[in-house]
Amino acid sequence: MLAGRAEPADGDRLVYASARGRWVLTATVLGSAMASIDATVVGIALPAIGRDFGAGLATLQWVVTGYTLTLASLLLVGGALGDRYGRRRVFLTGVVWFALASALCGAATGPGVLIAARALQGVGAALLTPGSLAILEASFADGDRGRAIGAWSGLSGVATAIGPFVGGWLVQAVSWRLIFAINLPLAALVVAVTLRHVPESHDREATGRIDAAGAVLITAGLAGLTFGLIEGPADGWTSPVVAAAVIGAVLLLAAFVQRERRAATPLLPLSLFGSMQFTAANIVTFVLYGALGGALFLLPIQLQQVSGYSPVEAGVSLLPVTVLMLVLSARSGALAARIGPRPQMSVGPVLVGAGLALLARVGHGGDYLTEVLPAVLVFGFGLAVTVAPLTTTALSAAPARFAGMASAVNNDVARAGGLIAVAVLPAAAGITGSAYLHPDQFSAGFRTACLICAGLCVLSGLLAAATIRNPVREEPAGPGAPRLHCGLDAPPPRPGGGAGSGTGSD
Repeated sequence: MLAGRAEPADGDRLVYASARGRWVLTATVLGSAMASIDATVVGIALPAIGRDFGAGLATLQWVVTGYTLTLASLLLVGGALGDRYGRRRVFLTGVVWFALASALCGAATGPGVLIAARALQGVGAALLTPGSLAILEASFADGDRGRAIGAWSGLSGVATAIGPFVGGWLVQAVSWRLIFAINLPLAALVVAVTLRHVPESHDREATGRIDAAGAVLITAGLAGLTFGLIEGPADGWTSPVVAAAVIGAVLLLAAFVQRERRAATPLLPLSLFGSMQFTAANIVTFVLYGALGGALFLLPIQLQQVSGYSPVEAGVSLLPVTVLMLVLSARSGALAARIGPRPQMSVGPVLVGAGLALLARVGHGGDYLTEVLPAVLVFGFGLAVTVAPLTTTALSAAPARFAGMASAVNNDVARAGGLIAVAVLPAAAGITGSAYLHPDQFSAGFRTACLICAGLCVLSGLLAAATIRNPVREEPAGPGAPRLHCGLDAPPPRPGGGAGSGTGSD
């Protein structure tokens, strides 16, 4: 998470055009790209992993949710550790941790080892992800910081676009294990560049102990809830183990809320949710990104197991989404700054839902030009319309000193929505056990899942229309008086801003 003023001193801050500035940008882009690429590539590899291990759908769900669970639970902890003990130090620790866990993933002898290694990967990602942006915030001079963060966002998007293609080729040509092995040389490069060029920084205002008890409570609560939601359809909701997991999870999450109310330095400052705008933006985020997470978990399986796509073809099928996001996100942010976020946050999710509904048409054969591409284009355009104003709204609804925390919370809410959707959606759509190995059965469930997710997207748009408010613009008091952007205690969104990775990526 981004923090207040920190070392190095203002006179030592980096210039974007300098050689060292470019090296710092390189280290942070490659570090964050490792985590985001890995998250997308694993989806392409799921059918191959399932075949190798003879695994059912519940196991594949855990391969995805094991990573998301620890990442979502510990993301705020990773930001707090960097603020207190040094962002470069924690970033490096995360990179090395992520690389070692990746090696364990690649060498996994069974699904249990792979799931455990994926959970360890999530811990590493939780350490390095908040550090990448915080390093840029602390290292670059004021006039160059926005340019550096914009470049980070764009280059990270390019890396994320390349990832599924490379990963699909590795799965198809060699083995799914190589999608984890490629993290090792990449991590070595990041470590070398970081040690040589990245300055250390701390948040001088970060005091007190990190809320370790809060971290344990939310991690255990999310783990119990995820376990119950995944295993419930197979074992029965009245199973003692499932019932105990769900009830225990509810109690642990309630205890987390109580803990955060009393903690001197809470992991999650609940006062942020005193802003209805902030709360509304995060509710919209939870519903929308839950729909996205569930649909994008099932889509690569549908394309490969039902439509007969190769891993490479499945990997590049969503490339137009990334292109649309890269081309249109800045323009979407600029439009939201002029007209307010409410129109785009209301219409954009409906477009996303229309794209997901069109994906329900994808079946046997799955012709790309007539079935997949139209859905992908509508889906991608809807995301480009939505993401920038959604991120900007979540950030600008919080006081300026909490901008970094607001971004981290919004990111976490998006991941939690995806985590729960991956656990719940397959069962809700009738996809259980080994259904993914039976094309007709899986395809029927996939169509249902797409329509459920489309409905959730429309719901998120309706929620935005009912709850999001455009900032109040005050007329100047007289000739020459400044025009206020909004009455909130936050910096006004910059034209073209807000297209960063607050909710979309890793």
